[in-house]
Amino acid sequence: MADGRWVNLGDGVYVRRHEELDLSTGLVLGERGCLVVDTRGDAAQGGELAAAVRELTTLPWTVVLTHAHFDHGFGTAAFEPCEVWAHEGCRAVLAAEGPGDRQRWARRYRDEGRADVAAALEATRIVLPDRLVTGRTELNLGGRRVVLDHFGPAHTGHDLVVQVPDAGVVFAGDLVEHAPGGSFTAESFGPDTTLHAWPSALDGVLALTPRVVVPGHGEPVDREFTQAARETLARLAALRAAVEAGELDATRARELSPCPADVTDAALALQ
Repeated sequence: MADGRWVNLGDGVYVRRHEELDLSTGLVLGERGCLVVDTRGDAAQGGELAAAVRELTTLPWTVVLTHAHFDHGFGTAAFEPCEVWAHEGCRAVLAAEGPGDRQRWARRYRDEGRADVAAALEATRIVLPDRLVTGRTELNLGGRRVVLDHFGPAHTGHDLVVQVPDAGVVFAGDLVEHAPGGSFTAESFGPDTTLHAWPSALDGVLALTPRVVVPGHGEPVDREFTQAARETLARLAALRAAVEAGELDATRARELSPCPADVTDAALALQ
C-alpha cells in the first residue's frame, strides 16, 4: 500500500497506512458520526490524518486510542474538540509517562538526523482521553455499532480492541503486528508488556470471529495470521518460562524459537 492512502475494508470502514513506523490508522463511518482509530505520533502527523479524514467525510468525529504509545496517540490535538475514548490505563500512562516518551523519541529522531520530526514532536501537546473504558463499551455512530474491548494485559496493560461487527473488521492495535518476514519485531516487546497473558488477549480477538484484523503496524491480516501470531507468542512465553526456571539457557531458547534472535532476546529480557 502507498503511504497515506485510504483502503476500504468494507462498507464505510477504512485503514490508512503510513510510512512512518509502518503505522496503520483507521476510520469507521456511521450515519451521524465517524470514529478515528489512533491519531499518529505528533501534532503535524495528526493534522495530516485529520485532513485526510475530511477528504472522506464531514461527519463529526470521535477518537479512540488503542494504547498509550506515542506513535498511536500523540496526534490527538488535531482532532479537538471531540470525545477521546481509551482504556483507563491508557490515560494514566499518558499522564505519567507521556512527557518522558515525547522527550525520548524526540532525542532519538534527532540522533537519526531527522530534526524536523523531533521538532514537531517536541511541540506536540499530549491530549488525555476523557471517555474511559474498563472492559467492554459500545458506541453508536448512527446505524452502526462499534464495540471497544479490553482483553487483559498484553502488549501493554491497557490495549483496546475496536470491533466493527457488521463489517467483520477488528482494529487490534499492537496486539497484532505484521512485520516484514514475521509477526513481531524486537520493539513489539517493552517494559509494559505482559508476555504470558498476550496469547489470552489474542484469544479474545479471535473469539470475535473477524474477517479482517488491522494490526497496529503493517498491512491487514486474516484470522489465520492472527492465530499463528498467537501461537508464536505462546511459544515465546513458554521459552521464557523455561529459561527463568533454569531448564534452558538463552542460546538454546534462541535455537528453539520461531522468531529471529533479536525478537527472541527482547522477549527473554522482559521483566
